[in-house]
Amino acid sequence: MRNRPIPGSSGHVRAMTLLGDPVLHAPCEPVSDFGPELAGLIEDMFATMYAANGVGLAANQVGVGLRVFVYDCPDDEDVRHLGHLVNPRLVEADGEVFRGPEGCLSLPGLEAPTPRFDRAVVEGVLMDGTPARVEGTGFFARCLQHETDHLEGGVYADHVTGWRRSRLLRAIRKEPWGGGADALRS
Repeated sequence: MRNRPIPGSSGHVRAMTLLGDPVLHAPCEPVSDFGPELAGLIEDMFATMYAANGVGLAANQVGVGLRVFVYDCPDDEDVRHLGHLVNPRLVEADGEVFRGPEGCLSLPGLEAPTPRFDRAVVEGVLMDGTPARVEGTGFFARCLQHETDHLEGGVYADHVTGWRRSRLLRAIRKEPWGGGADALRS
């Protein structure tokens, strides 16, 4: 078995894009250049995710409007899932819908019960162009759906409804970065 460097160990922590920043609320562009810049972006995204104690991070959360996300996320059986996807598409989301607590590094310090399917399948490619298919259940399925939402210009708060949404919007407006609440989809 080869020794592989820990993802993010040579990356730079980038500034986090917060709710209201236009790049966070626009669909991301497909990646067409699979060179060293993409590898550097992925390395920086891992470093940024780990520095923020996250389990997933989309490129637009660091201000880059490309279809890329990284993850280091357990499922409900505490199995660790570690990797990245380029040009991912959510191809299946099914099973039971659970309303579970969900937060976001771009809405720091907040979370809300958010409905998500218990199973998700995402297809894309790796940084070298190799096709990849990632399937997740439980918390990892939530992560996969959350990150693919980001690449479509959405955030978890877009899925929160009713009194939970009203409460979340009030909490967002109280935050120093909360001026972007109007960017949420209705």
